[in-house]
Amino acid sequence: MLACAAMQVLVVGPSWPFRGGIARTTTSLAEALAKQDALAGFCVPYRQYPRWLYPGEEDRDEAACPRLPQAKACFSLFNPFSWRFLRRAFEELTAEAVVVPHWTAAWAPLELFLVRQAVPVFAVVHNPFDHSGTSLSRWVSRKALCGVRGFLTHAKSVAWQLSRWFPQKPLRVHPLPPPPVTPVAKHHAREQLGIAQDAVVFLFFGLVRPYKGLDVLLDAARLLPSDRKWLLVVAGEVWGETAELAARVGDPFWRSRLMWHPQWVPEEESRIWFSAADVMVLPYRKATGSAVAAQALAYGLPLVATRTGGLEEVVEEGVNGLLAEPADVVSLAQALEQLLDPGKREQLAVGARRVGSRWSWSSYASCLLDLVREGLSVSS
Repeated sequence: MLACAAMQVLVVGPSWPFRGGIARTTTSLAEALAKQDALAGFCVPYRQYPRWLYPGEEDRDEAACPRLPQAKACFSLFNPFSWRFLRRAFEELTAEAVVVPHWTAAWAPLELFLVRQAVPVFAVVHNPFDHSGTSLSRWVSRKALCGVRGFLTHAKSVAWQLSRWFPQKPLRVHPLPPPPVTPVAKHHAREQLGIAQDAVVFLFFGLVRPYKGLDVLLDAARLLPSDRKWLLVVAGEVWGETAELAARVGDPFWRSRLMWHPQWVPEEESRIWFSAADVMVLPYRKATGSAVAAQALAYGLPLVATRTGGLEEVVEEGVNGLLAEPADVVSLAQALEQLLDPGKREQLAVGARRVGSRWSWSSYASCLLDLVREGLSVSS
């Protein structure tokens, strides 16, 4: 009996040399599909955002994700004339479906173009709409998703929103798998960063944006016992509230309690920061999910997060972390204080490693292919 040929999927999305969680996770998905002989092609942009639209200093980091041999840089996100090369790729490749990540209205015009082509489109929905989006951007995002055949998302809360909008469309939920990592010995990592070996290190990592609640974390940390040796480490580029945060961290209280690194951390250096930490803190006011949480689990770090969106689905209370109420300074401080206890930290670190191993990119790719099969069968 002849084996059935694997389904062929064309992935369109950011990858090398662009930085960020979407580029990294889209590349990991394409790589996992290739290992299952299911990747028809991987179309990536040679340019994403114009300088005036991008709030960060630089949107490229060549170490952020691998350069896959299947990746073909063939379009510019904000140049519709370049999209004809995508149409040509559709004609040349024998793809049964196109998969595109959805997380921002900036990509919606391209998505609207894709759904008008002959090949059915499926979306990996990281966020239904921008975290700080306007009503117009929300409308544009929803309009783009209208033409999509089915959805894969990482949180039940996002799935619930999509099912309300599009009750007849196929839907799958699969948590973001932890990435492969190469930790550094903790004492070496702390030597490189100049962190005391005997301090309890709470890490806030990634882009600093208002919805992520760093201000709440700063207030909560001030309530921790002054007779315990702890350090709050903040590493990430600041998008918004720059002046307010600068005033906060300039308070003399933080001279020996805070390591402030308001810059993008290149991917090749991120392992030093994760390896030096004892606890990852995600004090988000709202969230659909977090690629940082998946990274932290890969390093075996306990999570302190808020009960919002996909975070409370990833954090199992008392197993791999602790949960606090969003924007609640006292609740967050109480959770942080529990992690000053070394026994509690070790217990949750064991749980973090165990929970993180449940999910893989292989199962993620298989979940997506199941979604595509269902979507194609429903419409046939």
